[in-house]
Amino acid sequence: MKRVIIGAIAVLLLGSSATAQRKSVSLEREWTYTPGWETSLEAPGTAVGLPHTWNTDALGAIPDYYRGLGGYFRAVEIPESWRGKRVFIRFGGANATCDLHVNGRHVGQHVGGYTAFAWEITRQLNFGGRNSLIVRVNNAPDLNRPPLVGDFNIYGGLYRDVELIVTPESHIALDDYGSCGVYVTPTRVSSEQADVNVLACVRGTGGEMVETTFVVRDAEGNRIDSLARRVKLDPEGRSEVAASFSIAAPHLWGVNDPYLYNIETRVKGSSNGYDHVRQDFGLRWFEVDAQNRFLLNGHPLPVRGVCRIEDWDGIGNALRRQNHRRDVELIREMGANAVRCAYFPNDPYFLDLCDRAGILVWSDIPLVGAGPYRDKGFNDSQAFRANIRQQLLETLHQQYNHPSVVWFGLYDRLNQRGDDPLSLIRELKTTVDEEGGGRLSVAASNQNDELNYVPSLIGIYAFVGWQSGQPESFEEWTSDLFRNYPTLRSGLSGYGAGGSIYQWTDSLSRPEADGAWHPEQWQTRFHERYWSVIAKARPGYWGTFVWTMFDYGAAHRTDGARPGVADFGLVTFDRRVRKDAFYFYKANWNKTDPFVHLVDSRYEERSSTHQTLRVFSNQSDVELFVNGRSLGLRSNDGFGRFEWKNATLRPGENTVEAVDPMTGQRDRTVITVREQLSLPAPSLPSGGSGATGNRSKTRLQPLYRQ
Repeated sequence: MKRVIIGAIAVLLLGSSATAQRKSVSLEREWTYTPGWETSLEAPGTAVGLPHTWNTDALGAIPDYYRGLGGYFRAVEIPESWRGKRVFIRFGGANATCDLHVNGRHVGQHVGGYTAFAWEITRQLNFGGRNSLIVRVNNAPDLNRPPLVGDFNIYGGLYRDVELIVTPESHIALDDYGSCGVYVTPTRVSSEQADVNVLACVRGTGGEMVETTFVVRDAEGNRIDSLARRVKLDPEGRSEVAASFSIAAPHLWGVNDPYLYNIETRVKGSSNGYDHVRQDFGLRWFEVDAQNRFLLNGHPLPVRGVCRIEDWDGIGNALRRQNHRRDVELIREMGANAVRCAYFPNDPYFLDLCDRAGILVWSDIPLVGAGPYRDKGFNDSQAFRANIRQQLLETLHQQYNHPSVVWFGLYDRLNQRGDDPLSLIRELKTTVDEEGGGRLSVAASNQNDELNYVPSLIGIYAFVGWQSGQPESFEEWTSDLFRNYPTLRSGLSGYGAGGSIYQWTDSLSRPEADGAWHPEQWQTRFHERYWSVIAKARPGYWGTFVWTMFDYGAAHRTDGARPGVADFGLVTFDRRVRKDAFYFYKANWNKTDPFVHLVDSRYEERSSTHQTLRVFSNQSDVELFVNGRSLGLRSNDGFGRFEWKNATLRPGENTVEAVDPMTGQRDRTVITVREQLSLPAPSLPSGGSGATGNRSKTRLQPLYRQ
């Protein structure tokens, strides 16, 4: 990170008489929401808590869901004891343009829906009394504010945390691109020693002498080193204070051992008491070598990633902490070691969880192209360019200290037709190189153009076998990619197929991607074929990311069993059901959590007594029982698959059970055979092609809700 560092001299540590004066007060409750079209002073509004979005209509497959103004109102009592302090309000995210009024006075405007921002409100407050907060949020389309388009919902509202932060006059900056004001940079890291630079942005009274202290601790809380510096703030009351530390025999951060150090930064001015910020950090290094392998701490690491859209059935993007924790639990259970936060920066709490879980992060900015849809994702105006620069800088600064973040995404599926974003992408790449703390730039592409050569790495979308062709063609597609574009450092930014847990067939063929018929079996087949190629590809991809880990909201979509929901996920939109493809990856990626899973177990009613029965497991051998009779032991085929062909079932109900004889892990289901069953194939849109024959099945889908 390029900074102008103010010279400093070492001084004694702070005396024990000083006390921390920073306070944080959550403003989660007691808000009143009114839609933008409500202008009556008599309107009572709706009592809401944060996080909140007004766009539950988007979850109902309404493509023209409300995009416009929303108002949030709250009264706040400010204690008299806060007089003489500095008071800030910090928004974790407001989608997409946010204006704040305090006691009727406009404080500021922030443009950009996925990053944090803070304003000082000291001068607008009535200390010892009641204060009014009015927040106007606007998610209406704006050609000067990305994203312009995309395969996701642009929910409006105060959908992340809001807090009041009280500091002494001299404090660690809250106005540095919405960051915590402290930046930790590992400069040289090895198993023998790690050199670490730390930078603190300090604010206070112009010309004041301020003491800044850094204390480094290990994960157990043991003090490793400490250093204090004294600086004079410039006439505007600003300074940047730097220090360097060396850690011998460092405990490195890795996907299997995500070890975190901690640094506490204290700032003390002329008043009694000090401001402080505690910040975790990890020590690691990474690169992509000449063989296109990703290396972490000097060792090749296959990047087994998934893509995540940050929304959830029933609540849109207004996720609470338990929602983020559940997502990380499922990602780790499946054995993935990386996640692409697709389309926009995710909640910092999710990144905290990735830091602690050892999940590598690809973090996108919301520069999103139209993909298969109409329109463009880039508008060549000065305001558009300025805003995406601002959003990138906010992302870099706010995510700077997360050891999990190793890639910053520059764009998703842009093209050079019409307004050409090439010069902008080059500028953004330079910004990542200079301000990103050594991270690699990357982009997600679906076409061949000069844009692909700007980022350090490229990720290509792969949907052969879903949008066209067959999954078996992916091997040839991979060979063509590496042969025809040998200088591209290629990975897969997203590969996947739709799959409904309510649709089944005994005559499988590729469904129409834009049709209503998305049987889960095709999704399973797709991923089995793709992973068998990825695992053996030489040269290989530097990283691959499944599209997607979870179903997600896209109100414009009419395909699949539930309009308004993209069913690419390995887990359903409400996170209640793991699809069969989830267990296929778990069998290949998670070797430490023994399990057995019967494939197609939701296909409960079938029309033939002769069936091929399959199991996914990460164990060596599995035995299958039908109605208590063993059909024998099968061995792992190398991809976690076990198969019993021509298994004979009886008419009526059959109990099928798979057992791992070593661990006792088992899975059980009941299959009903109705030999005379003859159901009509599901109706398809004109020109569509679903499963052939007349033995396909669709079950009615209940509403997903929390």
